[in-house]
Amino acid sequence: MTPVLITTTGPDKPGVTSVLFAALTRHGVEMLDVEQVVIRGQLVLGVLVGVETDPEALQEAVEQAMATVAMHVEVRIGEAIGEDPFAPARQGSSHVVVILGRPLTARAFTDVARRIANLGANIDAIRRIADYPVTGLEVHLSVAKDTDQADDELRSVLADVASSGGLDIAVERAGLARRAKRLIVFDVDSTLVQGEVIEMLAAHAGVEPRVREITEAAMRGELNFTESLERRVSLLAGLPESVLDEVARTVMLTPGARTTVRTLKRLGFRCGVVSGGFTRVISKIVDELGLDFAAANELEIVDGKLTGRVVGEVIDREGKATALRRFATEYEIPLAQCVAVGDGANDIDMLRAAGMGIAFNAKPALREVADTALSHPYLDAVLFVLGVTRAEVEAADAADGLELYRP
Repeated sequence: MTPVLITTTGPDKPGVTSVLFAALTRHGVEMLDVEQVVIRGQLVLGVLVGVETDPEALQEAVEQAMATVAMHVEVRIGEAIGEDPFAPARQGSSHVVVILGRPLTARAFTDVARRIANLGANIDAIRRIADYPVTGLEVHLSVAKDTDQADDELRSVLADVASSGGLDIAVERAGLARRAKRLIVFDVDSTLVQGEVIEMLAAHAGVEPRVREITEAAMRGELNFTESLERRVSLLAGLPESVLDEVARTVMLTPGARTTVRTLKRLGFRCGVVSGGFTRVISKIVDELGLDFAAANELEIVDGKLTGRVVGEVIDREGKATALRRFATEYEIPLAQCVAVGDGANDIDMLRAAGMGIAFNAKPALREVADTALSHPYLDAVLFVLGVTRAEVEAADAADGLELYRP
């Protein structure tokens, strides 16, 4: 059997594929491989077939058929194809690299592609996954030797490119595990919401600068979180409990938070928060977003005023990881299928416990241990890392009657 590779290009339109395959059918070919992609209305269709007799007649028939629909066609026969067309199909890609930028320049992507090639990896496929609020590409690639060391090399090399090119780059293993995530946990302060809730409370007590200083030291990992929490909460002593509700009403969600939670819940994710903040404030966010679970700290209130103390078990760095494990067990979801998103040093254990840890506009201490670091201020970038495209998000929103919003 003689192999024939047919490549058709031109404006995408109805009927192109049917015309081509009608011509192939008349020559009784055997299908070996086929792939099609449309880029901004331009079609690229490749078909590899095997023909028993007269491949030149097949070539002529295909060229005539494509002329009727005004498409360009290139036909290669036998040795002109190159590699062995009858060899077993190559296994799927070993890795997926998600590249996000605003903008994503040709220069930056060239650097990414060059670094991948220098590692001896081959790019198998590229697709656009987002054009808003960032530009995103998903690159499927195969490494020469698929080992844990290859994972580390890819992450290390591409982290350098991300830093120098103003990009966010996530490296993940390809395959079922990437698409099997089922539970996601968000930190609250400076992750799911903008700013730090305790600083908002401190503003009412007139101690915001002192609280901010302690917060920043804790987030950098310079101060034990439990100690920092106790010191900050002690400064709130005497505040009326009504301030908690007032702050809860003024908290602003991070851009993309609603979209992220709404989309993940459509996919069947269990979504929740684990926070070093306070239940009284977080409960409003939990209800507003329809979250499945929450864990946070309880402020002691006596005679309608804050005492400056926390009651019950403190949700600190270790407590966050413990809460994640508890919720994963409750919903019978393996930790490997869990995602954790946070920004500070007290999120380290939680991100390490999850199958995927995402550092969101995070401090260096967390970025160093996270699987992926996102630096753009849009929480829906998490969706793109998980393989969800902007087009899929907007199509689902449209089906639910939600209006498309792009400023």
